[in-house]
Amino acid sequence: MTPEQAAGLLQYFLPALQQESATTAKVLAAVPDDKADYAPAEKSMTAQKLASHIAETDMWFLKSVAAGKFEMPGESPAKAPSEAAAEYSSQMPGLIEALKALTPEQLAAELDFYTWKLPAVAYVDFCIRHMIHHRGQLSAYLRPMGAKVPSIYGGSADEPMSEAAAG
Repeated sequence: MTPEQAAGLLQYFLPALQQESATTAKVLAAVPDDKADYAPAEKSMTAQKLASHIAETDMWFLKSVAAGKFEMPGESPAKAPSEAAAEYSSQMPGLIEALKALTPEQLAAELDFYTWKLPAVAYVDFCIRHMIHHRGQLSAYLRPMGAKVPSIYGGSADEPMSEAAAG
């Protein structure tokens, strides 16, 4: 991939990254701390573990791309959902800005991640897909745990289109 192609891809990915991370922040914020131990099945992560996983991994992906390398983080205890949501909401905008500051050459540089060796910019797409995947899981937990489901791609029973548009 040429540096120019990588820079073009970042410009393509940025609006989706901004929109999807804002939506993810709403879903994370909807998880009540007093229901953090909820899991829909024995093999499922708890809401607390899933919320922490989403927040930590999304931020780690963007930090890694900006740093030009993936270093495996140590295992950390799951945070309270409100803490994970607050950290995510406060850090994601700055991490997105750090991506914007990368040069085309940095975006095109190949990074190793497990068995993959891809241009750095490809991991931005990977991050978007990861957040959407796990956010979908977490949003399915909300109503059974007694929480409200925010609008995601349109209104929900708890946040109709008119409220979503106003917020």
